[in-house]
Amino acid sequence: MLINFFKKLVPACLPEDIEEVALDLGHSDNKEECLRKTYDLLTKKYRGYRVKTYLRIFELFTNDLEKIWKKNGFLHCTNLNYLMRVLLVKSGCFKDGDVRQRWTTVWFLSPHQYLRVKLGENEFVNIDLWSHAYGIPFGKYAHGFNT
Repeated sequence: MLINFFKKLVPACLPEDIEEVALDLGHSDNKEECLRKTYDLLTKKYRGYRVKTYLRIFELFTNDLEKIWKKNGFLHCTNLNYLMRVLLVKSGCFKDGDVRQRWTTVWFLSPHQYLRVKLGENEFVNIDLWSHAYGIPFGKYAHGFNT
């Protein structure tokens, strides 16, 4: 129930500025390059904050892609993952089914979402944009006390 509740659809049409970014990402040489470019772009523009996760809980349910995109700084993990999924799918390098939502807990208490992205037949990469600011690198995700 929790997973489906936070699964937002990739829109058929994107705001112009997001569309331009997605098209640029589509010029990547391969899936991994597209994924890394998207990761770098989003981790430079956004980040997670432990305290703001709770203080700005009302923003968790924002579905307006343009409103999310115009922000800088803090975003909830679910909104960061939504942006990543949209950019990857709209780049043309990935199918929606290649980008899967996964759930864990941070500090064994707080629910946390990260992505598992399919690069090849049996090749997957974990992506956790929210926890990048806490030293979790590309390919890893926050869980337990590792933030």
